[in-house]
Amino acid sequence: MKKITISTLLAKKQRGEKITSLTAYDASFAKVFDEAGVDAMLVGDSLGMVLQGQDDTLNVTVEDIAYHTRAVRKGTERAFVLADMPFMSYATPENAYQNAAVLMAAGASMVKLEGGQWLCSTIEGLVERSVPVCAHIGLTPQSVHVLGGFKIQGREANKAQQLVNDAKALEQAGVQLLVLECVPSSLGRQIAGQLSIPVIGIGAGNGTDGQILVMHDMLGVSANYMPKFSKNYLAETGNLHRAVEQYIKQVKSGEFPGPEHSFE
Repeated sequence: MKKITISTLLAKKQRGEKITSLTAYDASFAKVFDEAGVDAMLVGDSLGMVLQGQDDTLNVTVEDIAYHTRAVRKGTERAFVLADMPFMSYATPENAYQNAAVLMAAGASMVKLEGGQWLCSTIEGLVERSVPVCAHIGLTPQSVHVLGGFKIQGREANKAQQLVNDAKALEQAGVQLLVLECVPSSLGRQIAGQLSIPVIGIGAGNGTDGQILVMHDMLGVSANYMPKFSKNYLAETGNLHRAVEQYIKQVKSGEFPGPEHSFE
Protein backbone atom coordinates (compact mmCIF):
# COMPACT_ATOMS: atom_id res chain seq x y z
CA MET A 1 0.00 0.00 0.00
CA LYS A 2 1.16 3.54 -0.78
CA LYS A 3 2.57 5.69 2.00
CA ILE A 4 -0.05 8.01 3.47
CA THR A 5 0.65 11.74 3.44
CA ILE A 6 -1.36 14.79 4.42
CA SER A 7 -2.44 14.97 0.77
CA THR A 8 -3.86 11.44 1.10
CA LEU A 9 -5.87 12.47 4.15
CA LEU A 10 -7.16 15.60 2.42
CA ALA A 11 -8.23 13.53 -0.60
CA LYS A 12 -10.14 11.19 1.73
CA LYS A 13 -12.08 14.14 3.14
CA GLN A 14 -12.86 15.40 -0.34
CA ARG A 15 -14.17 11.95 -1.35
CA GLY A 16 -16.18 11.60 1.86
CA GLU A 17 -14.08 8.62 2.97
CA LYS A 18 -13.61 8.38 6.74
CA ILE A 19 -10.09 8.61 8.16
CA THR A 20 -9.05 6.06 10.79
CA SER A 21 -6.48 6.77 13.47
CA LEU A 22 -5.23 5.44 16.80
CA THR A 23 -2.62 6.42 19.32
CA ALA A 24 0.54 4.29 19.29
CA TYR A 25 3.59 4.27 21.51
CA ASP A 26 5.86 1.42 20.36
CA ALA A 27 7.04 -0.42 17.26
CA SER A 28 5.08 -3.63 17.86
CA PHE A 29 1.63 -2.06 18.11
CA ALA A 30 2.50 0.41 15.37
CA LYS A 31 3.23 -2.54 13.06
CA VAL A 32 -0.11 -4.17 13.88
CA PHE A 33 -2.02 -0.93 13.25
CA ASP A 34 -0.05 -0.17 10.10
CA GLU A 35 -0.64 -3.61 8.58
CA ALA A 36 -4.35 -3.49 9.47
CA GLY A 37 -4.71 -0.30 7.45
CA VAL A 38 -4.98 2.47 10.07
CA ASP A 39 -4.47 5.75 8.22
CA ALA A 40 -2.72 7.74 10.95
CA MET A 41 -1.07 7.13 14.31
CA LEU A 42 -0.59 9.72 17.03
CA VAL A 43 2.22 9.45 19.55
CA GLY A 44 0.08 11.13 22.18
CA ASP A 45 0.95 12.73 25.47
CA SER A 46 -1.79 10.38 26.68
CA LEU A 47 1.20 8.13 27.35
CA GLY A 48 1.49 9.99 30.65
CA MET A 49 -1.77 8.39 31.75
CA VAL A 50 -1.87 5.03 29.96
CA LEU A 51 1.85 4.16 30.14
CA GLN A 52 3.17 6.11 33.12
CA GLY A 53 0.06 5.93 35.32
CA GLN A 54 -0.20 9.69 35.86
CA ASP A 55 -3.53 11.41 36.58
CA ASP A 56 -3.12 13.73 33.60
CA THR A 57 -0.76 14.45 30.69
CA LEU A 58 1.14 17.36 32.22
CA ASN A 59 4.30 15.48 33.29
CA VAL A 60 5.11 14.23 29.80
CA THR A 61 8.30 15.68 28.30
CA VAL A 62 9.51 16.33 24.78
CA GLU A 63 12.09 13.60 25.37
CA ASP A 64 9.31 11.14 26.24
CA ILE A 65 7.43 11.91 23.02
CA ALA A 66 10.61 11.78 20.93
CA TYR A 67 11.53 8.36 22.37
CA HIS A 68 8.13 6.87 21.56
CA THR A 69 8.00 8.58 18.16
CA ARG A 70 11.25 6.88 17.17
CA ALA A 71 9.79 3.54 18.26
CA VAL A 72 6.51 4.05 16.37
CA ARG A 73 8.33 5.16 13.24
CA LYS A 74 10.37 1.94 13.33
CA GLY A 75 7.17 -0.12 13.20
CA THR A 76 5.46 1.96 10.51
CA GLU A 77 5.80 1.65 6.75
CA ARG A 78 2.72 3.39 5.36
CA ALA A 79 0.66 5.18 8.04
CA PHE A 80 0.93 8.91 8.76
CA VAL A 81 2.67 9.58 12.10
CA LEU A 82 1.87 12.57 14.29
CA ALA A 83 3.58 13.56 17.55
CA ASP A 84 2.10 15.57 20.41
CA MET A 85 3.83 18.71 21.64
CA PRO A 86 3.71 18.28 25.44
CA PHE A 87 2.52 20.78 28.03
CA MET A 88 4.46 24.09 27.92
CA SER A 89 6.70 22.88 25.07
CA TYR A 90 5.22 25.60 22.84
CA ALA A 91 4.74 28.35 25.43
CA THR A 92 6.62 30.74 23.12
CA PRO A 93 7.19 30.52 19.36
CA GLU A 94 10.88 29.88 19.99
CA ASN A 95 10.06 26.97 22.31
CA ALA A 96 7.74 25.58 19.66
CA TYR A 97 10.31 25.80 16.87
CA GLN A 98 13.03 24.07 18.88
CA ASN A 99 10.83 21.31 20.28
CA ALA A 100 9.03 20.66 17.00
CA ALA A 101 12.42 20.18 15.36
CA VAL A 102 13.25 17.49 17.93
CA LEU A 103 10.00 15.61 17.23
CA MET A 104 10.30 15.89 13.45
CA ALA A 105 13.87 14.56 13.67
CA ALA A 106 12.55 11.64 15.75
CA GLY A 107 10.30 10.60 12.86
CA ALA A 108 7.07 12.58 13.10
CA SER A 109 5.42 13.73 9.89
CA MET A 110 3.43 16.39 11.77
CA VAL A 111 3.24 17.86 15.27
CA LYS A 112 0.04 18.49 17.26
CA LEU A 113 -0.61 21.47 19.51
CA GLU A 114 -3.57 22.14 21.82
CA GLY A 115 -5.25 25.54 21.70
CA GLY A 116 -7.25 28.07 19.72
CA GLN A 117 -6.62 31.45 18.15
CA TRP A 118 -3.83 32.38 20.57
CA LEU A 119 -1.67 29.78 18.78
CA CYS A 120 -2.05 31.27 15.30
CA SER A 121 1.21 33.24 15.20
CA THR A 122 3.14 30.21 16.49
CA ILE A 123 1.51 28.00 13.86
CA GLU A 124 2.35 30.48 11.11
CA GLY A 125 5.98 30.41 12.25
CA LEU A 126 6.10 26.62 12.31
CA VAL A 127 4.59 26.34 8.84
CA GLU A 128 7.03 28.97 7.52
CA ARG A 129 9.78 26.73 8.87
CA SER A 130 8.36 23.67 7.07
CA VAL A 131 6.80 22.02 10.13
CA PRO A 132 3.31 20.61 9.36
CA VAL A 133 0.84 21.27 12.17
CA CYS A 134 -2.27 19.57 13.55
CA ALA A 135 -4.34 21.62 16.01
CA HIS A 136 -6.44 20.22 18.86
CA ILE A 137 -9.49 22.07 20.23
CA GLY A 138 -12.55 21.26 22.32
CA LEU A 139 -11.51 19.35 25.41
CA THR A 140 -7.76 19.97 25.55
CA PRO A 141 -6.26 17.66 28.19
CA GLN A 142 -3.29 19.95 28.84
CA SER A 143 -5.80 22.58 30.07
CA VAL A 144 -7.60 20.16 32.40
CA HIS A 145 -7.00 22.29 35.49
CA VAL A 146 -8.24 25.46 33.79
CA LEU A 147 -11.30 23.62 32.46
CA GLY A 148 -12.04 22.15 35.89
CA GLY A 149 -11.73 18.54 34.78
CA PHE A 150 -12.41 16.41 31.72
CA LYS A 151 -15.70 18.04 30.66
CA ILE A 152 -17.72 18.33 27.46
CA GLN A 153 -16.99 21.56 25.62
CA GLY A 154 -19.13 23.73 23.35
CA ARG A 155 -22.59 23.00 24.75
CA GLU A 156 -23.43 26.70 25.25
CA ALA A 157 -24.07 28.71 22.08
CA ASN A 158 -21.29 31.23 22.75
CA LYS A 159 -18.75 28.50 23.54
CA ALA A 160 -19.75 26.58 20.41
CA GLN A 161 -19.29 29.69 18.28
CA GLN A 162 -15.88 30.27 19.85
CA LEU A 163 -14.80 26.78 18.81
CA VAL A 164 -16.04 27.41 15.26
CA ASN A 165 -14.08 30.69 15.19
CA ASP A 166 -10.98 28.97 16.58
CA ALA A 167 -11.18 26.22 13.96
CA LYS A 168 -11.45 28.70 11.09
CA ALA A 169 -8.60 30.85 12.43
CA LEU A 170 -6.34 27.83 12.88
CA GLU A 171 -7.00 26.69 9.32
CA GLN A 172 -6.22 30.18 8.08
CA ALA A 173 -2.96 30.13 10.05
CA GLY A 174 -1.83 27.02 8.17
CA VAL A 175 -3.05 24.04 10.18
CA GLN A 176 -3.54 21.03 7.88
CA LEU A 177 -5.40 18.74 10.30
CA LEU A 178 -7.66 19.32 13.29
CA VAL A 179 -8.49 17.08 16.26
CA LEU A 180 -11.81 17.91 17.89
CA GLU A 181 -12.43 16.34 21.32
CA CYS A 182 -15.54 15.95 23.48
CA VAL A 183 -18.04 18.30 21.85
CA PRO A 184 -21.69 17.76 20.88
CA SER A 185 -22.17 15.74 17.70
CA SER A 186 -23.95 18.61 15.97
CA LEU A 187 -20.97 20.89 16.59
CA GLY A 188 -18.52 18.26 15.32
CA ARG A 189 -20.52 17.97 12.10
CA GLN A 190 -20.72 21.76 11.76
CA ILE A 191 -16.99 22.34 12.15
CA ALA A 192 -16.06 19.52 9.77
CA GLY A 193 -18.48 20.95 7.22
CA GLN A 194 -17.04 24.44 7.43
CA LEU A 195 -13.35 23.53 7.10
CA SER A 196 -11.53 22.34 4.01
CA ILE A 197 -8.96 20.43 6.11
CA PRO A 198 -9.74 17.02 7.66
CA VAL A 199 -11.34 17.12 11.12
CA ILE A 200 -10.64 14.05 13.27
CA GLY A 201 -13.06 13.50 16.14
CA ILE A 202 -12.78 11.86 19.52
CA GLY A 203 -16.07 12.12 21.34
CA ALA A 204 -17.29 14.52 18.62
CA GLY A 205 -19.86 12.28 16.91
CA ASN A 206 -19.68 10.58 13.52
CA GLY A 207 -20.11 13.75 11.47
CA THR A 208 -16.39 14.48 11.50
CA ASP A 209 -14.03 13.36 8.72
CA GLY A 210 -12.52 10.58 10.81
CA GLN A 211 -11.98 9.19 14.29
CA ILE A 212 -9.15 8.67 16.72
CA LEU A 213 -9.09 6.62 19.93
CA VAL A 214 -6.46 5.97 22.57
CA MET A 215 -5.34 2.43 21.78
CA HIS A 216 -5.62 1.32 25.42
CA ASP A 217 -9.27 2.42 25.49
CA MET A 218 -10.02 0.69 22.18
CA LEU A 219 -8.51 -2.53 23.60
CA GLY A 220 -10.14 -2.17 27.03
CA VAL A 221 -6.88 -2.15 28.96
CA SER A 222 -6.77 1.43 30.27
CA ALA A 223 -5.70 1.57 33.91
CA ASN A 224 -8.27 4.18 34.89
CA TYR A 225 -11.66 4.04 33.17
CA MET A 226 -13.38 3.60 29.79
CA PRO A 227 -14.53 6.96 28.36
CA LYS A 228 -18.10 7.16 27.06
CA PHE A 229 -16.78 7.98 23.58
CA SER A 230 -14.71 4.80 23.33
CA LYS A 231 -15.53 1.14 22.70
CA ASN A 232 -13.82 -2.08 23.76
CA TYR A 233 -13.14 -3.76 20.43
CA LEU A 234 -10.96 -6.47 21.95
CA ALA A 235 -13.87 -7.71 24.09
CA GLU A 236 -16.10 -7.65 21.02
CA THR A 237 -13.76 -9.66 18.80
CA GLY A 238 -11.49 -11.62 21.16
CA ASN A 239 -8.45 -10.99 18.98
CA LEU A 240 -6.08 -8.03 18.67
CA HIS A 241 -5.87 -8.01 14.88
CA ARG A 242 -9.62 -8.46 14.46
CA ALA A 243 -10.24 -5.71 17.01
CA VAL A 244 -8.27 -3.21 14.92
CA GLU A 245 -9.89 -4.39 11.70
CA GLN A 246 -13.36 -4.07 13.28
CA TYR A 247 -12.57 -0.55 14.47
CA ILE A 248 -11.48 0.45 10.97
CA LYS A 249 -14.55 -1.13 9.40
CA GLN A 250 -16.99 0.56 11.76
CA VAL A 251 -15.37 3.98 11.44
CA LYS A 252 -15.41 3.78 7.65
CA SER A 253 -19.06 2.68 7.59
CA GLY A 254 -20.12 5.37 10.05
CA GLU A 255 -21.32 2.78 12.56
CA PHE A 256 -18.78 4.04 15.09
CA PRO A 257 -19.19 6.23 16.96
CA GLY A 258 -22.87 5.53 17.57
CA PRO A 259 -25.23 7.67 19.67
CA GLU A 260 -24.11 5.84 22.81
CA HIS A 261 -20.53 7.08 22.22
CA SER A 262 -21.53 10.68 21.45
CA PHE A 263 -22.68 13.82 23.25
CA GLU A 264 -25.63 16.10 22.58
